[in-house]
Amino acid sequence: MHTVWKGAISFGLVHVPVKMFSATEDKDISMRYIHKVCGSPLAYVRQCPSCEVDVKWEEITKGYEYEKGKFVLFEKDELEALNDSTSKTITILDFVDLTEIDPIYFQKTYYLSPDQTGGNAYQLLMNAMRDTGKIGIAKISIRSKSSLAAIRVLEDCLSMETIFYPDEIRPVSQVPNLPEVQNVNEKELTMAKLLIDQLSTPFEPGKYTDDYRSKLLDLIQHKVAGEEIKIAPAKPEANVMDLMAALQASIEAVKPIPADPGTTTAKPKKRAPRKTSAQAVVGGETDAPAPAKRKKATPKPKV
Repeated sequence: MHTVWKGAISFGLVHVPVKMFSATEDKDISMRYIHKVCGSPLAYVRQCPSCEVDVKWEEITKGYEYEKGKFVLFEKDELEALNDSTSKTITILDFVDLTEIDPIYFQKTYYLSPDQTGGNAYQLLMNAMRDTGKIGIAKISIRSKSSLAAIRVLEDCLSMETIFYPDEIRPVSQVPNLPEVQNVNEKELTMAKLLIDQLSTPFEPGKYTDDYRSKLLDLIQHKVAGEEIKIAPAKPEANVMDLMAALQASIEAVKPIPADPGTTTAKPKKRAPRKTSAQAVVGGETDAPAPAKRKKATPKPKV
């Protein structure tokens, strides 16, 4: 893995030299903008609209627009001076419980590994955090950007999630068209809870896949092979206006499909446990087991 940052974790007077690696990777398929007429990829051109010339990198600086069309300019060393001496340090400010942090605060996850000389201190911090069940809230500067971070134990590794500052989280009160507090239909509420119960399962991340990415890769392969692409018509979406009917249909959709009583198989199946009268009625007929066949008597040999 590529090292994205190198520094040290600081808590109290203890320093733990670490390297940082990205814990996630973008699997999105990147595409280029193409000139449809000739098929050439478009180039990114740094052009000044006032001078109508292409701009070299050494002629570029950063600026802040404080009024429409008015900017203040900054030199590189002016911005670098804003980083204090701890810019290469993950400074732990507090230790808290993970359950106290709402997931809305989390941004990106990194792995932290000990540097060549930091193995003992790294193990000490990791064991202490594991035993206490706490996570560290820290400050870090990555690529000249200051961030809050949460450091926690992940298996046998320290991980770090950058988190938003509180003023970067938009309040829920800004969300438009939220429903006012009102009483809900008890039957609909019961059905909704039943649907949630039927869809509840342990979290297994491996069963979730990016269907769009798989379809796009397949489409790319067909395109490269020069095959003709036929676009199937989109399936019409069900427009169920009755909420109760939608809940009922959703519950029926996740129910296990019962076996067809008229279907015969080559091998006899084991008799299912006896059902109650409420369970045995399917489509108005009782699902009673068929009577067992009598065995033929074996004739005795004559003496």
